[in-house]
Amino acid sequence: MARNSLLDRFRPVGAPGPAGPAGVPATDDEGMAAELIPVFESLDATISESRGRTESAEAQAQQTVAAARRQAAALVEQARMDSAAVRADAAARVSAEAAREDEQLLAAAKEEAETLRRQGESRVPELASAIVADLVQDLLGRGTDTGE
Repeated sequence: MARNSLLDRFRPVGAPGPAGPAGVPATDDEGMAAELIPVFESLDATISESRGRTESAEAQAQQTVAAARRQAAALVEQARMDSAAVRADAAARVSAEAAREDEQLLAAAKEEAETLRRQGESRVPELASAIVADLVQDLLGRGTDTGE
């Protein structure tokens, strides 16, 4: 005896009126598996659809990962190229700064040398006088020693 639904297995219990027999599931010769076959058959389409969606999502995820890897590789390569340019720029700045410092040191050294030259030149007459006076004294002193 085939049933239309799962609920048909149960006899009505607790209906208004005199007390009736207790409700228990009716048994079928086909068993529970026969009852569940239509349920699982109705799920087949949903399972297939979800499998298809899962496969599609996995393929899309693989494409996204591959695109991200390509983009990351491009970014790394660009960073390598940029780093060479940045290093060259930094080296040029350091070199220019060193050249400016060298120019400043050279200018300071020239200025100091000029100051020393002026000081030396200003002392020439005084030192020449002192040297000539020492020479004259030495000569005069020797001349008197030899004459006696």
